[in-house]
Amino acid sequence: MDWIFLRYDADEFIMGSKEEQYDTWKAGARVLGIAESFSKQDSTSTVVGIVMRGDLRIDGFGLCHPTVGGLDSTDEIISMYEELKRPDIRALLLGGTVISWFNIVDLQELYDAVGIPVISVTYEETEGIEKYIREYFPQDHEIRMEMVKKGGERKEVSLDNNQSVFVNLVGMNIRKCKDVLNTFVIEGRVPEPIRVSRLIAGVLRKRFYPT
Repeated sequence: MDWIFLRYDADEFIMGSKEEQYDTWKAGARVLGIAESFSKQDSTSTVVGIVMRGDLRIDGFGLCHPTVGGLDSTDEIISMYEELKRPDIRALLLGGTVISWFNIVDLQELYDAVGIPVISVTYEETEGIEKYIREYFPQDHEIRMEMVKKGGERKEVSLDNNQSVFVNLVGMNIRKCKDVLNTFVIEGRVPEPIRVSRLIAGVLRKRFYPT
């Protein structure tokens, strides 16, 4: 087992394995909620990241533009996170890994780069996307599918409000993932950081990047 010493976080030190570090989720801890808006006719998508506390206060904002149909979404999100310069962010909360017309987010690479847990949230069961990736991207479908597989198996999580979501996660156990989701889901199934990011991304795209 790899044991590492976690950075100073406000008023505590935590020691343990990478997943054990985040075994005590603080109610006021911050996440970076990430969601997008795009059209297949766009050259790039508009991806917004919102820094939100557990009390639902917003105190940060980031923006990046992955290529529609490209392979750069992971790098773009890493750059957005680094530009925020916010070591107090405790987890990334993504509105899915298949964004910007199959520009797959590599969850493992993202986690390795930022060093904090990464949770991808989706809402419906699916038969899989491999057949679509093979059809639309025959030249590099193996690369894209490898990124999908590195995100691990999707797991269903039942929330305290009797709703359920599906998650892929790296760097956090499923119990703490449920704690995070229950903190940020106010009604329905969509966590507030993702919902707000999606709303802002839609407005920015229409206002500044019209097709």
